[in-house]
Amino acid sequence: MPAATVTPDDVQEAAARLKGVVHRTPVLRSRTLDRLVGAEVHLKCENFQRVGAFKFRGAYNAVSRLAPEQLARGVAAFSSGNHAQAVALAARELGSSAVILMPEDSPRSKRDATEGYGAEIVTYDRYTGDRAALGTQLAADRGLALIPPYDHPHVIAGQGTAALELIEDTGPLDALLTPVGGGGLMAGSALAATALSPGIRMIGVEPEAGDDTRRSLAAGERVRIPVPRTIADGQALPEPGELTFAINRRLLDSVVLVSDDEIRAAMRLAFERLKIVTEPSGASALAALLAGAVEPLPRRIGVVISGGNIGLDRFLELMG
Repeated sequence: MPAATVTPDDVQEAAARLKGVVHRTPVLRSRTLDRLVGAEVHLKCENFQRVGAFKFRGAYNAVSRLAPEQLARGVAAFSSGNHAQAVALAARELGSSAVILMPEDSPRSKRDATEGYGAEIVTYDRYTGDRAALGTQLAADRGLALIPPYDHPHVIAGQGTAALELIEDTGPLDALLTPVGGGGLMAGSALAATALSPGIRMIGVEPEAGDDTRRSLAAGERVRIPVPRTIADGQALPEPGELTFAINRRLLDSVVLVSDDEIRAAMRLAFERLKIVTEPSGASALAALLAGAVEPLPRRIGVVISGGNIGLDRFLELMG
């Protein structure tokens, strides 16, 4: 389906479908953070979403649209963790079943949670295997509906409901910072935010080791890089999605980069001063703001904290 078919109206429709199913997550303010940054910051805390990340929005929106006979056969997905949990829970909620392809080195907490939602897990090596090809083949072999983690119109529309809620709660913003992995959250957010808050600057944030979207925007076409090695496992992807890139190429103003150390610093500040737990990918947009990567600095800024799925041992290791 061409990217042009994903519109702000699709995000609104997804919001209606998700009402009463997803959490309307809080928007956190902090005088301390405002002073550190020098701006008015509004944090959209998707770490409080079901499954601990924004991914449930898109997964449920997509799975809920399947025909009853397909739900009876089941669904499949490929994911490093958060989309895996989201599809597993969405399938369970809708009376279906899920088979998830996950990297062998996925965080144990994410794998355990995915199994806890009732999914069957199949593993692969993220550095040598093509997860899209493997996932597509797995779905075809078993007759399952494949729910991609980002490159799907219903997934994109569902993810955009986070930004929709944020702007409904805060009013117009001067800029919105969003982590970028495959680009689904940013694409959906950009569709919603630019419709509700004309003139808003859409700023994507990637880890330094995984700047595939930044390179792709500079080249004017999708650029593939080696699978990045970064603590931000949710953003460790080799290239942006086809649908997501078509939208982001049109609506993004810029992409800034953050180091693993800057992500750690943001996770620490979120824990010590804001009293919230974030995973590395979930903290990357906040990291960019704290590191001074956003110039010129807007007056009113929205920041998506995209997830908080991290085990205690891993959190302590990163903070150590």
